[in-house]
Amino acid sequence: MESRRDVFQAIADPTRRAILTLLVLQALTPGAIADNFKSSRQTISKHIQILTECELLKPEQNGREIYYHINAKKMNEVAEFIEPFRKLWDGRFNKLEAIMKKHKSNH
Repeated sequence: MESRRDVFQAIADPTRRAILTLLVLQALTPGAIADNFKSSRQTISKHIQILTECELLKPEQNGREIYYHINAKKMNEVAEFIEPFRKLWDGRFNKLEAIMKKHKSNH
């Protein structure tokens, strides 16, 4: 199933990143998630909807409550996409650091 929203646009929002961070520890209901923010429950509900549409969150019915938890498979796909860029920048920063140390020792 193709996501209806772009995952990177979804995680660009600081509130949505905070929701993901919160749910790393445990699955929570929408109300419990909203209790951690100053925004309205309606606003947090919209953020949860966007994260769910991107498949970053999975809803799970437990009795009358719905608990949201991280979709580790989708998060791993995002991490795998980012990894080559991280390696590239790590290499560039390491080269820059070596140049700076060499320059500093010459002065």
